Amino acid sequence: MHILLPPSEKKATAGDGPPLDLGTLSFPGLNPVRERVLAALGETCGRDDAADVLGLPAGQKDEALARNRALREAPALPVARLYTGVLYDNLDLPSLDERAAADRIIVFSGLWGALRLTDRVPPYRLAMAVSLPPEGRLAALWRPAMRDALTLGDGLVVDMRSGPYASVWKAPRPAVAVRVFRERIIGGAPRRSVVSHMAKATRGKIAHDLLAAGADPRTPEELLKAVVDLGHTAELNDGALDVVLHD
Repeated sequence: MHILLPPSEKKATAGDGPPLDLGTLSFPGLNPVRERVLAALGETCGRDDAADVLGLPAGQKDEALARNRALREAPALPVARLYTGVLYDNLDLPSLDERAAADRIIVFSGLWGALRLTDRVPPYRLAMAVSLPPEGRLAALWRPAMRDALTLGDGLVVDMRSGPYASVWKAPRPAVAVRVFRERIIGGAPRRSVVSHMAKATRGKIAHDLLAAGADPRTPEELLKAVVDLGHTAELNDGALDVVLHD
């Protein structure tokens, strides 16, 4: 089983080890594009309109730009400790077997393309939806490199990425996207709606539960059974695993 995750805007504030070494990162076929994005990001962060180009909120722009300018010299830390926020709080990596999680989880990133939990990178700020001068849309830049560099071998792909990150690499079959809905009774009939904040928490919790249980589903049907056995309400629809939250 391979679990694909998005990154998080919330990150650790600083690294605690040696600076970035691209040669040590997983998926080395991505390094040429990593170099291009690093160079373009450095140039962009020197522009007067850098915060607007990168979509940075006013209250966060100074810190984010300073981090981005120091990416090659700043202390790095493992991806397992880099990302925080709702999904990663619920994933609760410190409580899981480190090797099992590192073997199964891949995190997608606007700056690094794709990473394993053991890869060491510095804190940064760059979303996949950004159009980064002079390279253009990051998703379009990453797509050919991802297609060539990401080979996962056998195993079911459990895709928990959000839209911009899912668009850069189509997981090979067998693959199952995890969607989250809230169900309410309206006018005596059940109605479902897409949720955002709770979707992140739910995906993180399901990933945690699967890893903690040592689950290794090989088919969508086996994934459904594992998730339901772990106490979640779910069903398969159109090749996706729909997890249903009730009020």
